[in-house]
Amino acid sequence: MPTNKTTSKPFVRVMVIGAGFSGLAMGCQIKKQLKCDDLVIYDRMPRAGGTWWSNKYPGCGVDIPAVFYSLSFAPNPHFSKVFPKQDEILDYINQVAAEHGVFRHIVCHVQWEEARWNEDTSTWQVRLRDLSTDVCFEQECKILISAVGGLSVPKLVNIKDADVFEGEIVHTAQWNHDVCLRDRDFVVIGNGSSASQLIPSIVDETKTITQFMRTPQHYMPSANIVISLFLRKALQYIPSLLWLLRTSRSPNTIIERRVFDNDGYIPCLRRENVHLTADPIVAIQPRSVLTRSGKAYPADTIILATGFTTAQFDVKLFGRNGLSRDVHWNEIGGMSAFKTVAMANFPNFFYILGPHSGRGHTSTIFAAESFVNLVIRAIKDVINGRAKSVEVRHSSERSFHERIVNALDRTVYTGRCGSVRLQPTPTARVTTQDH
Repeated sequence: MPTNKTTSKPFVRVMVIGAGFSGLAMGCQIKKQLKCDDLVIYDRMPRAGGTWWSNKYPGCGVDIPAVFYSLSFAPNPHFSKVFPKQDEILDYINQVAAEHGVFRHIVCHVQWEEARWNEDTSTWQVRLRDLSTDVCFEQECKILISAVGGLSVPKLVNIKDADVFEGEIVHTAQWNHDVCLRDRDFVVIGNGSSASQLIPSIVDETKTITQFMRTPQHYMPSANIVISLFLRKALQYIPSLLWLLRTSRSPNTIIERRVFDNDGYIPCLRRENVHLTADPIVAIQPRSVLTRSGKAYPADTIILATGFTTAQFDVKLFGRNGLSRDVHWNEIGGMSAFKTVAMANFPNFFYILGPHSGRGHTSTIFAAESFVNLVIRAIKDVINGRAKSVEVRHSSERSFHERIVNALDRTVYTGRCGSVRLQPTPTARVTTQDH
């Protein structure tokens, strides 16, 4: 049962929520560019790594070439394949955190629950919960940064009579390694990247796999080529070669969302024990799923490869004069943030991968670093003591939101997802330090 007991922790200059790639990049640059060591990074998972710690399903890996899937200030010549798997990505994250002195700033198993702006002190009062003890605590900070990525809260599905199912229902982001694969009937719901990696990895052991899709995907022929030891050594000892590869293809290139078939998913669909259908599930039975057409498919285990929700924006956040984020977004006309990183009436608060930052193409790492550098420029004077707060103008935020919404109408994306072209500097209001 939750406890009402609340403790407090000492003031910290910068608080970052999220210890995945975004939080790691933010922490590294706060230390490197701003020479600030008064920093804490909280994450609700037991270990750092974000989505690369949470997702451990068979076949889990990145669908962006390795040369683009590393931080610019920490290039990695050691990936063994063009499209690295989860264990290599997580090892890389841990290596960067260790080499840049960020590990000692990370506190895991802590859930961010609420934050309120205090006008009198120009600080944020943040309430968090230690998930290992279920004790709440409060901590004051000058700068609050949400680096909670979009691939952090699994999207579950609500299917009629799911409680009668006698087998196990598991989301790919909550994989249970005790799941028995051999000679079992599997139902996989979803046909995105996770499903296309999972199915080829388990197909040889399972009895049957029935995959349910809602929307067809555009698959790109591909192969996960092993990077030779010679090439890895060349990339390690000739850094300019890795740099040339990173810049040989602009990460700004925009194409429609596609799924790389790195693991042989399309050939799997020709296997006798694999069946793909768009027939919607209407109910779950003890050992099968029932579809709209009336057909029942056998199921010992149901795997939800259904992606993630936007629940990272559900935390209670209150800005100037107690203004809630929900009320602010209702007034703006939807979830929004100037340049995806800042909101009017929420001083000293910033997002990494905030609203409108979703990318259906190329490397999210490139995008996250761009936002990190934008935030670094915005908070520099606050960290150095030359300003009490920094805040985007309401007119700038509204204008940006309107431009994004209008632009999305001319793209393949909907209002729920889009891409943003960053400008050199934000339009902001800075409050000078009192002397």
